[in-house]
Amino acid sequence: MPSAKKLSRPPTPESHDPFHGRPCYEFNERLKGVLDDTFCYHCRHYLTTRCPHLDEFMDHLDDLESEYDAPPETHRQG
Repeated sequence: MPSAKKLSRPPTPESHDPFHGRPCYEFNERLKGVLDDTFCYHCRHYLTTRCPHLDEFMDHLDDLESEYDAPPETHRQG
């Protein structure tokens, strides 16, 4: 019998993930129900103009983008 594939668990709320467990979370019904974990990227308003935290997400994306604009030898790995 083949072994069941283990799914990685998302960080717990105690890990202080800023994109987890916000009171404005509304699950995106277009996704599979098993993804209803209150992470913002599963919210129906994620990266839309209806998201009250859009500026914060865009700042986070800008931070990630600037990391990859740096010379390759300065990229973080891991």
